[in-house]
Amino acid sequence: MAPNTESTRIFVVEDDPIYQRMIKYLMELNPDHEVHVFATGQECLQHLDKKPSIISLDYSLPDMTGEEVLRKIKASNQDIGVIILSGQQDISTAVQLLKNGAFDYITKDNETKDRLLNAIGHIKNQNDLQEEVSKLRDELEIKYEFGNSVIGNSTVMQPVFKMMGKAAQSNITVSLYGATGTGKEVIAKSVHFNSPRQKGPFIPVNMGAIPRELVESELFGHEKGAFTGAMARKKGYFELANSGTLFLDEVAEMEPNTQTKLLRALQEREIVRVGGEKAIPFDTRIIIATHKDLAEEVRKGRFREDLYYRLLGLNIKLPPLCQRGNDILLLAQSFLDKFIQQNKMSQQSISKEAKSKLLAYSYPGNVRELKAIMELAAVLSNGNRIQEEDIQFNSVKREAGFLTQELTLEGYKNLIIKSFLEKYADDVMLVAQKLDIGKSTIYRMLKEEKH
Repeated sequence: MAPNTESTRIFVVEDDPIYQRMIKYLMELNPDHEVHVFATGQECLQHLDKKPSIISLDYSLPDMTGEEVLRKIKASNQDIGVIILSGQQDISTAVQLLKNGAFDYITKDNETKDRLLNAIGHIKNQNDLQEEVSKLRDELEIKYEFGNSVIGNSTVMQPVFKMMGKAAQSNITVSLYGATGTGKEVIAKSVHFNSPRQKGPFIPVNMGAIPRELVESELFGHEKGAFTGAMARKKGYFELANSGTLFLDEVAEMEPNTQTKLLRALQEREIVRVGGEKAIPFDTRIIIATHKDLAEEVRKGRFREDLYYRLLGLNIKLPPLCQRGNDILLLAQSFLDKFIQQNKMSQQSISKEAKSKLLAYSYPGNVRELKAIMELAAVLSNGNRIQEEDIQFNSVKREAGFLTQELTLEGYKNLIIKSFLEKYADDVMLVAQKLDIGKSTIYRMLKEEKH
């Protein structure tokens, strides 16, 4: 953390001339201290508009008690660090003053100087830390403003932005649906950091990446000795996300047993740790994501219907990158700029030919693939401009060997339809338009595949 280079404004409120000079001299040994001296409580209160960071306050003033001055200081600005100096060592008075917001209570004796400097040092460190936390929080809020975190202004993204705005205004469960790499976690973070829960934690969990035997422990936590290797109590993701947002990615990959336990937790708004008996309530907003059609998973008996309706909430469908037009170029330049900044490289732009090449590609890996393409282009480029040859497409060729398979004409037709459904995130209407066929043809093929 960078040290605070601004001066620290300190008020010294002391009617004893000897102590007044001593404290002022002690404070001004540090050139970063701006010291103001007052002999009465009223003088101090009249100058609070100068916004001191620290006040050294004598408890026995001629016009007011230290307790009265402290109460009025705190009413004016809760963040001012107030150190009480007293000629009496009164434990009950000290305890009461600390309860009322004093940072420290110091008795006037031979150790006063050291204790006062120590207390001031602690207040300054605390203020620096609070300033840093506030700065980081502001940066997060700016970063995750919808216009900054989700880049694009294409027509197909406008409904997404509209739904994100509605989601951020409430605690409704949000379900995100889109092909792999379309940016579902970025959307989830944006909703969280623009919602009333923004100061709470955002906990992302990939349900497909947790080993089956550990899912319950990871989600709900466990007690010490609950199973071999459980050496201590552990909080699960639901508890860790309390007062914030729990983002469950790839929910369609959950086993039936996990689905049942998740449903119970959501219904009761409480969890029980593995090996425990106590029900623990949670206050957590749920956002889920999947690249599969959950309604279709329900029809096939792979996902609980009651859990489906519990999780559906406000549904946001993310379009594949190939449908987003010039958003591709906006994203490409953004990824390029970030990579250049992180690696301290010279600024680069994208040539007209490279832009044309980027716009002509289908992006089976979506936004994630475009990011990798632009980072590689930045490394391959020999100048300050990305050329056409710097744009390399290395995605898995799903079409490879397409015509080498010995299929019937009907088989090839079904293969083409399935390929387009995968490419366009199971959007039947769009696939029907692209292939110039009826929706019924696609639904008939899907129905025949079930039998």
